Amino acid sequence: MQRFLPLQQMTQVLPTLPKIRLSARLPQLPRYIGLYLISAVIVAAVTLPILYLVIRAAEAGTEGIAYLLRPRTLTIVGNSLVLVAAVVAASAAIGIPFAWLTTRTNLPFRRVWLILGLLPMVIPSYIGAVTIVAVLGPVGYAQQLLAPLGIDRLPEIYGFFGAWLTITLFTYPYFVLPVRAALLKSDPALEEAAHSLGLSRWQVFVRVTLPLLRPALAAGALLTALYTLSDFGAVMVMRYNAFTRAIFTSYNSSFDRSQAAILSLVLVALTIGLLLAERRFAQHQKNYRIGTSVSRPIQSIKLGRWQIPALLFCSLLVTIGVLLPVGVLLSWALNSNVTSAVPIDLNELGWNTFAASGLTALVVGLAALPIAILGLRSSSRLSKMLVSSAYFGNVLPGLVVALALVFFASHALPAIYQTLPLLVLGYAVRFLPYSLAATRSALTQINPSIEDAARCLGKRPWQVTLQITMPLARAGILGGMALVFLNAMKELPTTLILAPIGFKTLATRIWTASENATLALVGLPGLVLMFVAALSLALILWREKY
Repeated sequence: MQRFLPLQQMTQVLPTLPKIRLSARLPQLPRYIGLYLISAVIVAAVTLPILYLVIRAAEAGTEGIAYLLRPRTLTIVGNSLVLVAAVVAASAAIGIPFAWLTTRTNLPFRRVWLILGLLPMVIPSYIGAVTIVAVLGPVGYAQQLLAPLGIDRLPEIYGFFGAWLTITLFTYPYFVLPVRAALLKSDPALEEAAHSLGLSRWQVFVRVTLPLLRPALAAGALLTALYTLSDFGAVMVMRYNAFTRAIFTSYNSSFDRSQAAILSLVLVALTIGLLLAERRFAQHQKNYRIGTSVSRPIQSIKLGRWQIPALLFCSLLVTIGVLLPVGVLLSWALNSNVTSAVPIDLNELGWNTFAASGLTALVVGLAALPIAILGLRSSSRLSKMLVSSAYFGNVLPGLVVALALVFFASHALPAIYQTLPLLVLGYAVRFLPYSLAATRSALTQINPSIEDAARCLGKRPWQVTLQITMPLARAGILGGMALVFLNAMKELPTTLILAPIGFKTLATRIWTASENATLALVGLPGLVLMFVAALSLALILWREKY
């Protein structure tokens, strides 16, 4: 009896069989089912604040629409937009020349100037604001120096000018970093060709170099604008009625949280608008290339008679942005005449700050790993959506995140209300994108065949992650954790709202002293906070070999 059909009959029967469509993506789901579940939970926590805002705003009904259209609300929107535009313009005017001087010229000690010029990134805006008030306030240190000239009071620094000056001094590094990176990668042949056509140095910079920097300028403008919109400390100290100050005031002065939620939704909408505008601009620039020839070392431009003005520019920048805050804090810390009814326990403040920030860095580092792996190892639409949603926490200001988690904890999980886990969750929602970006960058350097080989040798997925993936991506993971630690340590509004009762950190102690007009008590906690933040920044710069 013949068990198999002859080959000729088989070729006639096969076309009549129903076609089975195989998908290359089907095997991925069982392999990555754990990553999908973990990532979905993390993303749900990140998107929770938006759900809260929508619920709270919807409770207001027509009254919410009327509040949104009130002249006071429109004034807040106008104030915030004017502040953003002014800070972006001023930061660009400072950051672009500083990046060019420390990259393209023979400026003496330019690497030292670069490090000192980036230090304002580690100074929280609320510390910078109180030191500027102490120096340039109506009866500050500057007025005391001018008193022999008959000047008994300086003009008020509070309001728009104070907020603009403070935020600008601490955001221009966001322009320096991307512009400097673009200048280092640019092709000098383009500028040399422009010089050969008879253009002067200024004309070459305006007509050749500056247009090539458009993507970097867009990135710097976006980072600066997002920082300005979400800043809390500077606008509170300077009493400028921008979004974050209005939201915080509405939250504290009223039992109805709907108004704060409406203002928060407007703030989120403006932030998303900035992100979409930057993405649209980047798409238009996707064909912009900085040179196509073989990379050659960039020749330093000799400043000549412009060397002294360049040194004065860098000196003034470092003096106002770094030496002035440090000097004021140091003078307060060394003032033996300053006393406080509430003793400053640096051991407790330091331990609370390091414990909360360190725990957050560890949690965020672990949370970013499965999402980063899923985004690189799976090409499904679901994985892309989860990865994109994980970045949404960076859009939300800390104040908005804190209000959302208070609502969630008080209604759904009262057991964690006003506890350390809730504070860590608030930090994690805010700063997950920082760790995720660094981890994904490190994972792109790992060949997936290494992980496949480990699975073929009998390793389970969790064993592959712990024994293969994490050790190979260790530098990127640690760098992202250091960035999270730096930002969590400086975070103020999230800490003020979510910290457990009696849980004081360096940031909240500084804020309490400034609120009580005892600025001299800011000195020692401020110096400790800045020193540890500077160490975190040094670790990040060392890792990237910048």
